[in-house]
Amino acid sequence: MKIICIGQNYLKHIKELNHLVPDEPVFFMKPDSALLHSKKDFYKPGFSNDLQYEIELVLKINKLGKSIEERFANRYYDEIGLGIDFTARDVQRELTKKGLPWEKAKAFDSSAVIGDFLLKEELGDLNSIDFSLRKNGEIVQHGNSNDMLFKFDTIISHVSQFVTLKIGDLIYTGTPFGVGPVQIGDYLEGYIGDKKVLECRVK
Repeated sequence: MKIICIGQNYLKHIKELNHLVPDEPVFFMKPDSALLHSKKDFYKPGFSNDLQYEIELVLKINKLGKSIEERFANRYYDEIGLGIDFTARDVQRELTKKGLPWEKAKAFDSSAVIGDFLLKEELGDLNSIDFSLRKNGEIVQHGNSNDMLFKFDTIISHVSQFVTLKIGDLIYTGTPFGVGPVQIGDYLEGYIGDKKVLECRVK
């Protein structure tokens, strides 16, 4: 099982981090040790003083695929869920300055929280999926799949040109504006529409 993460896929988020707008999907990987299932506690690592949440829609791959044409990409996922891409932002900034990979800031243990999945049929228009993250009861991030620079099928097609997709692989599709820090004791809840599909407490 692979965890594939799309970066820089929402324009306002790109601007809040002062990154350049990409002309194709940007992706990086997390190891399976990064996966943390919903309702389990997340233990804040000691190597970061600026650990931040990033709520994201997540695709679960349902069949083997390589070099998938975009027009067929919708056949490779039946379910969509929510995940949190925890990021050590201070570490990421230093790596970015030096032109180094992001793995230390992104791929550490338990950095990919995953919630429950919903069938595509339950979600209606996949280009208008509303989702949000609450921290201690207050909405801190709100997004809609309509605002993605690269849609689901484009992402699947692009990634599959480089990496064979396998059953059970997870694709985190990028985060909207509003990322921010977490502290020990924070309680995070992820919603698709008005349905809670993810929760996590920071320890």
